[in-house]
Amino acid sequence: MTERPTGEPRDEAPPDPGSFGDAAAEMANETEVEEAPMPRRDSGVAGEDADGGADESSGSDESSNEATEEDELVATRRALAERTADLQRIQAEYVNYKRRVDRDRELVRENATFAALAPIVDVLDTIDRARGHGDLDEGFQAVAEQLERVVTKAGLVKYGEVGDPFDPRLHEALSHIGEDPDVEVTTCKVVAKAGYRIGDRVVRAAQVLVVDPAGA
Repeated sequence: MTERPTGEPRDEAPPDPGSFGDAAAEMANETEVEEAPMPRRDSGVAGEDADGGADESSGSDESSNEATEEDELVATRRALAERTADLQRIQAEYVNYKRRVDRDRELVRENATFAALAPIVDVLDTIDRARGHGDLDEGFQAVAEQLERVVTKAGLVKYGEVGDPFDPRLHEALSHIGEDPDVEVTTCKVVAKAGYRIGDRVVRAAQVLVVDPAGA
């Protein structure tokens, strides 16, 4: 072997660039890992608190809205009930008013008919007397029958027959002519004048002679 002179620098092999670069990279990585800021836990908690507060506020708003809607619904139902009661009262008043108007109209019609037909009763009496004596000729008989049909159609009803039970509301007793064993109650024996009525209203009571039952 050839020895190098003492004091001369030895020829050392240059460092491997690859190994030096790897070491530097590792050191850099370690430095970056150590210097990386740790996440702050309190920020996350704060966020959670903020979110929780927002949720609570949102829930409170929803409850308030529901309460308001419930109050509005109750008020609407109350108003509807009041309007319904008003409508029913108005309808009842209208029905009563209509009945009263119809009753008054019917009464006015009856009064007008009564006023128009009452004087004709005397004419009808004359016709009855003439018919009873056979004084109606053929022409006058036709006129008399036509007049009777007209007044009957207008509502004037003739009543009063021999043998009818006496009714003081419908008959006027001109006289009692004794007793009759064939009757059980006071009975019309003779009809002097027929009675006339319009509906239940008597225009003129029938004028009659009556008999009483035997032993009355």
